[in-house]
Amino acid sequence: MRNPFHALGPQALGPQDRALLWSRLRRPVRTFLALLALLAVNVTLGATRPFAQAWIVELAVVAVMAAIIILVSMEVRHEAPLVRLFAGVGFFWVAILFGMTLTDYLAR
Repeated sequence: MRNPFHALGPQALGPQDRALLWSRLRRPVRTFLALLALLAVNVTLGATRPFAQAWIVELAVVAVMAAIIILVSMEVRHEAPLVRLFAGVGFFWVAILFGMTLTDYLAR
């Protein structure tokens, strides 16, 4: 089966279309690159253990990653205040559950 856009050639998008496409893709690309950079920091800290309390920095990096995902990918910052409240409460509840699980594992 032939590609229906093959006949259009490389000039299928004009300069205005490319500018519009880039303006729409700018935020997701920057978000992706920020998450990759934070992942690289986390993996580097986990692989090298430069100091004893590196886990505190790793938890901070994970919290920043979660905040980026909530605010940018889930677009909570553009929602009504009630939606933002419930998103924050849900994030807090997940933090409590992880904290209790971590406490159980560290106490054994």
